[in-house]
Amino acid sequence: MFLAKRPPGSSQISSLCVLHAVSWIFSWRQARYSGGCGGGGSDSEVDNATPGRLTELFRPVRVKVSAVIGRALECGRWSESVELELDRLHVDLDPFVVNRVLRGLSDSETAVRFYWWAESRPGFDHTQFGIAYIVTLLFIDENFGLLSEFLERVRSQGVSLHRSLYRILLSGYVRAGKFDSVIQTFDDMVTSGCREFGVDYNRFIGVLVKNCCFDLVEKYYRMALEKGFCLTTFTYSRWISALCQSGRIELVEELLADMDKFGCFPDMWACNIYVDCLCRQNRLHDALQMLEKMGLKGAGPDVVTYSTVIGCLCDNRRFADAVGLWEEMVGKGLKPDTVACGVLIFGLCKNGKVDEAFELASRMLSLNLELNVCIYNALISGFWKAGSIDKAFKIVSFMQTNGCNPDVVTYNILLNHYCDTGMVVKAENLMRKMEMSGVNPDRYSYNQLLKGLCKAHQLDKAFAFVSDHMEVGGFCDIVSCNILIDAFCKAKKVNSALKLFKEMGYKGIQADAVTYGTLINGLYGVGYYNLAEEIFEQMLKAQIVPNVNLYNIMLHNLCKAGQFKQAQKIFWQMIQHEVSPDTVTFNTLIYWLGKSSRAMEALDLFKDMRTRGVEADSLTFRYLISGLLEEGKATLAYEVWEYMMENGIILDRDVSDRLISVLKLKNK
Repeated sequence: MFLAKRPPGSSQISSLCVLHAVSWIFSWRQARYSGGCGGGGSDSEVDNATPGRLTELFRPVRVKVSAVIGRALECGRWSESVELELDRLHVDLDPFVVNRVLRGLSDSETAVRFYWWAESRPGFDHTQFGIAYIVTLLFIDENFGLLSEFLERVRSQGVSLHRSLYRILLSGYVRAGKFDSVIQTFDDMVTSGCREFGVDYNRFIGVLVKNCCFDLVEKYYRMALEKGFCLTTFTYSRWISALCQSGRIELVEELLADMDKFGCFPDMWACNIYVDCLCRQNRLHDALQMLEKMGLKGAGPDVVTYSTVIGCLCDNRRFADAVGLWEEMVGKGLKPDTVACGVLIFGLCKNGKVDEAFELASRMLSLNLELNVCIYNALISGFWKAGSIDKAFKIVSFMQTNGCNPDVVTYNILLNHYCDTGMVVKAENLMRKMEMSGVNPDRYSYNQLLKGLCKAHQLDKAFAFVSDHMEVGGFCDIVSCNILIDAFCKAKKVNSALKLFKEMGYKGIQADAVTYGTLINGLYGVGYYNLAEEIFEQMLKAQIVPNVNLYNIMLHNLCKAGQFKQAQKIFWQMIQHEVSPDTVTFNTLIYWLGKSSRAMEALDLFKDMRTRGVEADSLTFRYLISGLLEEGKATLAYEVWEYMMENGIILDRDVSDRLISVLKLKNK
């Protein structure tokens, strides 16, 4: 290396330069400050002593030294030979030289090793710039082990980190996903005596919020408040949003109260998320209050806010209030989008108020609001369910006139109507029309037509439809098989049903509880009791949990066959599998117990029914009172009748007349 040895006299030259520079700085400062106090030196003399002489006499030496060190480090990686070469330079260092050398390095390990080497040189002093530069390089290289070692060594030498350096560390750890290090670094900053600002707490709490560490958020939030800092509207808003999305809404009200004290309010995004969370929890009153508060705070609700609350009002069947709120939204100059229009119409149609929905849709059109195909479908379906078929078809024509083409849902609604009313030919024509219109029928379309064919007792055609169309198009599924099995069983063709049941396994279609229930009911219907029970056991071995309908089928048929012990076993099995008995379950058992002169057991079962919270209906009381009367227990029958009347249920006329007749005979 050409500078491995100092040239003769170089030390003297360097010393003279330094002494000259120091002497110049001393004289310049003396002239500058003595001139300000009225002593020696004129202004012109001070001006002549320009700092340019410092650059000429001092900086070139340091620049040259840093360049020499830089060339020694050009090999890239730190090694013993590099360290020996630097030692032979015999250079004095100061922060300027160290920082200049560091700026020329791109490898973090080399930078750290150079810094550690520089610590032993005369004139070295730690600077926040040098430390920050090395820390940045270590983050870029993701050398976290060396970073920890470097920081530990810096701290061991009594160097206090500046606030800006802590911020670099926090930012780097956040980007690297080192969440534990983020928390540790922030704690170090707080305990180091370094001055903190509100921005530090806002950034740190923002990171905690993003990682859903809500317990820690509360801890540092309280700490910030104690130190006189408050969060920004942005941080509060993100915290509120995260709490709502995580289902921890209970703290939001406290945060809103704190924000009110500091004179701020959540942004629109947070408000809408909070209102949506309230509505999903059916806290309608709180949602309406928040809506009002948004208006008072100047953060007026937008279309999303109104749409959310309107949907909740519809879910609570408060349709007049929902329509009123919609009108308020329009009155404020907000233009509802298709979601805002749809939420109210969907709510009205869902609850059977299709005429009101149609009037509202007409009002929307008068305001030049565009209705999409989903809204039209809701109206069509609503009129169809209400039995107003003509109006449903008129809506179809109207939507096409308005430039809105029917989609697969529209066609499926019409297809459902044709199949339910036995108009299979029209259903088939509609399927062809769909394909010609470029609307591809989906699984629901095919299954609806299949159901229509089965309902019309066209089983051969239905089977051919599955083979020729559904299987070819990949539309045959468990629903299709269940429809066919049900049709075969109703037609007493259980062998065909069993054959299809076996073929399902070959085709990779897994039978479900509906499949087993339908098949078992069909087998019981033709007297195949043993086979039905075998199929039931086969289902349990396949680890398919029966639904309540299947259990009801088993209970009915076992009781009908007089197998009450087996029925009781099935009932308790049902409870063990956590399948809740319904009214049909209890009615079935009460009916057959009454028929078998076991009315007292039926009465005990009725008490169990009430304990489980299952609502009794008129059939329950009919079966129970009839069974008690058959066994001559008129007094108990009368008590049951009184309980029935207290609950607003009216007994059938024939059973009522019979009870009155028995009571009259008893009182004679």
